[in-house]
Amino acid sequence: MQDYEGFYKAAFKLFDGRVYKDYLRRFCYGVEASCYSYIPKLVLMLKSEKEIIKAFELSRKFNTPLCFRGAGTSLSGQSSCDTVLVCLDFSWDYMKVSSDANSINLGCGVIGENANKALKPLGKKIGPDPATIAAAQIGGIVNNNSSGMCCGVKQNSYNTLKSIRVILGDGTILDSSDGLSVASFRNSHKDLIEQILNLRSQILADTELCELIRRKYKIKNTTGYSINALLDYSDPIDIITHLFIGSEGTLGFVSSVELECVDDEKFKACALLFYDDILKAAKVVEILAKFENEISSAEIMDYGSLKAASKFKGVSEILPDIKDGEVCILIQSQNNSQDRLNEQIQNIKDAIKDYPTSQEMKFSFDESEFANWWKIRKGIFPIAATAKRPGSSVITEDICFEIKDLGEGIKSLQELFKKHGFEDSAIIFGHALAGNLHFIITPDLNQNSEFESFANLVEDMSLMVSNFGGSIKAEHGTGRMVAPFVELEWGAKAYAINRKIKEIFDPHTLINPDVIITDDKEIYKKNIKQSAIIGNEFDDCVECGFCEKNCPSNKLTLSPRQRIALKREMQRLGALSDKASKKLLKELKEGAKYFLNESCAACSMCEELCPVGLNTANLALNERIAYASDTSKKIAQIANSNFTNTLNGAKFALAASNLLNTNMVRKLSIKANEIIKTPVLREYLPRKNSYKLMDKNYGFNESVV
Repeated sequence: MQDYEGFYKAAFKLFDGRVYKDYLRRFCYGVEASCYSYIPKLVLMLKSEKEIIKAFELSRKFNTPLCFRGAGTSLSGQSSCDTVLVCLDFSWDYMKVSSDANSINLGCGVIGENANKALKPLGKKIGPDPATIAAAQIGGIVNNNSSGMCCGVKQNSYNTLKSIRVILGDGTILDSSDGLSVASFRNSHKDLIEQILNLRSQILADTELCELIRRKYKIKNTTGYSINALLDYSDPIDIITHLFIGSEGTLGFVSSVELECVDDEKFKACALLFYDDILKAAKVVEILAKFENEISSAEIMDYGSLKAASKFKGVSEILPDIKDGEVCILIQSQNNSQDRLNEQIQNIKDAIKDYPTSQEMKFSFDESEFANWWKIRKGIFPIAATAKRPGSSVITEDICFEIKDLGEGIKSLQELFKKHGFEDSAIIFGHALAGNLHFIITPDLNQNSEFESFANLVEDMSLMVSNFGGSIKAEHGTGRMVAPFVELEWGAKAYAINRKIKEIFDPHTLINPDVIITDDKEIYKKNIKQSAIIGNEFDDCVECGFCEKNCPSNKLTLSPRQRIALKREMQRLGALSDKASKKLLKELKEGAKYFLNESCAACSMCEELCPVGLNTANLALNERIAYASDTSKKIAQIANSNFTNTLNGAKFALAASNLLNTNMVRKLSIKANEIIKTPVLREYLPRKNSYKLMDKNYGFNESVV
């Protein structure tokens, strides 16, 4: 029997109150980028390995499953739950580059982009480069076996892992870089090791199964566990550490990893190639794939993608005169030699000369210019969401074919869109050089007919991709979206091995249940987000989490996407009339005063990172206007229109307060607050700022300054 109340009481003492059961935080902290909505029964905010071990102890004692989450940018429903959600504070954000810059040790809370910033001066980067790298944390990148746009299979998380530090469900720490830790583990977990080696022997004895595994991991594949580890390695420690890659937090907790650093070539060039239909573009991709040593990436974007992106500021200059059905391929080539790069570009041009582009080819060596091209590609998922109908959901899937099947795979996918009524709204894009396609549909899942169309599309798509021998999940992880279809892709023998891996590491199913392995064949269509309509620009938010990196209140109270989600939930509950919904709405309204309004810095830094330019500060500012008294509004208006005098007055008041008894000044401010609602002063006040800014005219035009 699951005892969440017992867990809560014990956790409250152990973790200094960093366990939450109020509906506001349970709902908001459970928000992730996928189309699913799971509300945890409890939320923990943990800061050390010791606390993770204690959480595992409580999980076993009270039979309460745990789900670990990093940034929550995952798209397949693997980073939230309806059990106990474990979030990580900023204590996990540490990194260390090796002396020879050939590897980097990363805490699970490091944002991928920050690792690359640390490595850039050394001419290095990490291998995985998912589109979410500016927000995704290393724990999520590794647990999803992320690859991305330029890394292909060779430089994904699995193939660039040097060592890993994990905590198993029984509380044991295994650090594969530490000889003592490895020796201790071999001694204490002999039975687990024996079971892993038995699985390896079982696979090696089956020639057909060996061939299946080798073939399927030549392309991108994140369906099920990384069972290729059982073939690629003979040492059980190597097998175990690589099984954790892509395990989506279902086998234990990944604390840190050491990844190989790959070269970040000094010279780069990009090109935009336009073709009048996607099948012709697929043919070009087949040709480009033969130049894998000269082309680091070839990203395909169909007409729907380009159309959605073209309405944003500056994009029309990059993508002019897009015609119906037109497709774009964004390619990148790089080298540490400019002369060699020039040769690569010429080779590429020669190879595709028999496939003339529908528009003049754009080639650029200017990194600042083609960085804007990449922004379009990286932002397609959230950008496409702005074109959806009010109240509809954003469903994204990613699949992979062998390059030889790419054109036929695209054609089959388009036929499925037509069959299920998504022909006019679906968009296709992805890492074409790897045969990896993403697609987005935006059904209104409140409508039974559209819900059934979505569910039937997923089933038919899974069958179609399996028949091609492709991957139903190539990058985004199995999650809950594809968990019911793992056996369909892999067959009974390989699926039995997947189930055995879960059983070995998590015999009581207490670690992220129903992710990757599930007995619920309907789970992919359960707990779908119900998008309440706010009625303003924030309806465009897809809760991707890109904004969180810049937010000063993230993990203190709420982040921008969580504030928008809170507003949506209040709107949803407000439309319901039952007592339970009214009670929850009352709780949210009371909590929103602090979590949505008062704790937002209104700094607008979220807008800088939002792919669709949302300024969540306006949510808080609107709340402040709504709740402010007429007197407060008048004072604010007067202060705003007389800002210089207000500033000088504040400096004078601070100077006077510093000379007076601060306790007396505080008491006076409390009295004033009771009468005219002015702010209550703190017990200790800052000194006035006496610095005078001298105009040094740093080359700016004085009329502008």
